[in-house]
Amino acid sequence: MDLLLTPLGWLENVIAWLLVMFHNILAPLFGEASGVTWVLSIVGIVIIIRILLIPLFVKQINAQRNMQLVQPQMKEIQKKYAGDRERQSQEMMKLYRETGTNPLSSCLPILLQAPIFFALFRVLQGIAQNPPEGKGALTPELAQMAHDATIFNVPIYATFAHAAETPAPTATRILAVVLIITMSLTTFFTQRQLMIKNTSGDNPMVKQMKVMMYLFPVIFAIGGFNFPIGVLIYWTTSNLWTMGQQFYVIRNNPTPGSPAAAALAERKQHKADRQAAKGAGVTVEEYIATKEAEEARQKAETVQKRQQPKRKSKKKRK
Repeated sequence: MDLLLTPLGWLENVIAWLLVMFHNILAPLFGEASGVTWVLSIVGIVIIIRILLIPLFVKQINAQRNMQLVQPQMKEIQKKYAGDRERQSQEMMKLYRETGTNPLSSCLPILLQAPIFFALFRVLQGIAQNPPEGKGALTPELAQMAHDATIFNVPIYATFAHAAETPAPTATRILAVVLIITMSLTTFFTQRQLMIKNTSGDNPMVKQMKVMMYLFPVIFAIGGFNFPIGVLIYWTTSNLWTMGQQFYVIRNNPTPGSPAAAALAERKQHKADRQAAKGAGVTVEEYIATKEAEEARQKAETVQKRQQPKRKSKKKRK
């Protein structure tokens, strides 16, 4: 019946099943009624979901890179066909096909996480009821256990907006605020990392990315006052995963022309210098000093050759 009444009913059952699965794994370690067990079960859901989304994350990074690279061409099309919207759209689609760029690919991980986010929200809403409502594998008995479990004396279903209805209103407000701030900051620094390290200086998308960098954290911060503690834990954990994953990708596969690309080239050069110095039996500093001296000598010789006057032939001297 729930599947018929709620379009995401099947996904809620999947989330409930994952929650129970991790609960069963962690219960022997922390206790089946412990809030730590239920919180770590939510973290486990994040790990499973983010592993499944890794291919889409790679597509997202590539799509963002492609969008940055084609921005100059997009500007030219917009300028050339400013008075013809239909022709402008046709040329844009042609550009996307030729460059293999899909503007929607950069949004896929977020879009696909949204249903999971709301499904978890609904499961926690059921836990918050009195008596708690079960969902799929989350039986009424387990739902009651989750309802009674607390972390820092705060139930996982509690929200800042309804903190007064919890056993410890002050503790609920404090924990909710800490998680809201953490969620907003991780959203901000994730976007900032992408903009500063993986974007070339002349990229016209920088202004848009800067707006998003400040706008998204504000949206999450405002919405966070109505999010259950469990959902805040899910989203904060997901943000931390994104930051780490993005750091790895940007460090090892940066956008050409970006500060991260320059840093990667510098690391590769330093690695090559270390290997060459080891082969020559000298220190890295000595090798670099010798190399720079040789480069300076070659440069001086080149300049000298350019400045040296050409010798006149005997006929011209006569």
